[in-house]
Amino acid sequence: MKKKTVSVLLAAVMALGTLAGCGNSANRQQPAETPAEAPAETPAEQPAETPAEAPAEQPAETPAETTWSGTLKVAAFEGGYGADMWTQVVDAFEASHPGVTVELTVDKKIEDVITPSMKAGDYPDVIHCATGREAGLTETLTKENGLLPLTDVMEMTVPGESVKVKDKIVPGFLDTLATNPYGDGVTYYAPMFYSPCGLFYNAGLLEEKGWTVPTTWDEMWELGEKAKAENISLFTYPTAGYFDAFMFAALCSSGGSEFFDRCMTYEDGVWESAEVRKVFDIVAKLAEYTEPTTVANANNESFTKNQQLILDNKAIFCPNGTWLPAEMAEAPRADGFKWGFTALPAVNAGGAGSSFCWFEQMWIPAAAQNQDLAKEFVAYMYSDEAAKIFAASNAIQPITGISDSLEGDNKLFYSVYDSGATAVMGGFAATAPVEGANIKDALCTTVDSIVSGDKTVDDWVAECETVSDKYRAALQ
Repeated sequence: MKKKTVSVLLAAVMALGTLAGCGNSANRQQPAETPAEAPAETPAEQPAETPAEAPAEQPAETPAETTWSGTLKVAAFEGGYGADMWTQVVDAFEASHPGVTVELTVDKKIEDVITPSMKAGDYPDVIHCATGREAGLTETLTKENGLLPLTDVMEMTVPGESVKVKDKIVPGFLDTLATNPYGDGVTYYAPMFYSPCGLFYNAGLLEEKGWTVPTTWDEMWELGEKAKAENISLFTYPTAGYFDAFMFAALCSSGGSEFFDRCMTYEDGVWESAEVRKVFDIVAKLAEYTEPTTVANANNESFTKNQQLILDNKAIFCPNGTWLPAEMAEAPRADGFKWGFTALPAVNAGGAGSSFCWFEQMWIPAAAQNQDLAKEFVAYMYSDEAAKIFAASNAIQPITGISDSLEGDNKLFYSVYDSGATAVMGGFAATAPVEGANIKDALCTTVDSIVSGDKTVDDWVAECETVSDKYRAALQ
């Protein structure tokens, strides 16, 4: 997720509302070119036509518009935005591409649905499945060099429009390890729905109590004491996996973008640095203010119980992404509840707050059978038509100017960078498979053990450094 990291590039990203191989060409049908008329046999006494004259007499053929036919298999993860938007986008794609049929599979556990067929050699042509998920499907294919490069897709014209794909994507999103996982400038993941991540809270509660949103960690601890006095916990989290966005933002805040790159590329000794220790110490102190039932419910079955804590005024802050309100739309809530959202306080005194900009990815397996049509579908994802459908379900794409159409809660969430917060993007560099080690587990899942008291910060540092050493040896 980025060799050239991000918070630097995000000066450009602020434009969005100040955030602000071989393909199978059988599915792409070009009208047959009219063969040049065979020249009549030249009589011996008549001089043969010179090669230079023939082309001058033949008018240049105007390339006909590409037409498409065939079946495209698309698999998509059903996240908090729901499945209906995918059905609508597929319908619109088929309508704009007569002759194409899309076989759509959408599931909350898409990896479980498609992996058995993939092991048998039957791959979807397009997959929407982000990095950072527990099943690790995207990372596995990345480590096995099982992805098709998409750099040429970025140079394609958006279907139905006159602009290239790359020119519709907000600057910065194509310059991270989250799109170029090997750090070689080649795009393998197409950036899809993006979400500023930070701390969600009940703004109504803070207003009622006369409490202000902390801008420093000292102010956070002060608020923690005030809340404790009223039997309210300062903090909860859905699952420890959600700490990826938290930790990435905090690491960048602690040591800057170059330091963040060093962490993401497994530099020797980086996890033993003072910058990392600052961040780990913050999490350890936050553990003291974490709602007691959090760890027990921090799993895929019960995580919404933790999210419910902030709706019930039993905890104040919960790290998450902008899909949270939709995910909890039908949940009960305290009187006067209204969503609040803030960046993480700066790790260093005088620094700016930070918000990790997480985004989902779409990609094409190298084993896909209909690669050309798959590329056409990916390019279509950046059309105004597709973007409008997705946005109606609050799935916001990193398309230039899209923030102008946002309102309500989304306006609040996507304007976090307007208030001076540093935007952070990227993630761990791709490596060859590392048996028996998982860097995300070392960094994030360990949080459960810190909160429960089963591990210390020293244990955490040692574990991250040990796993990082193994990843560095496998770095591609």
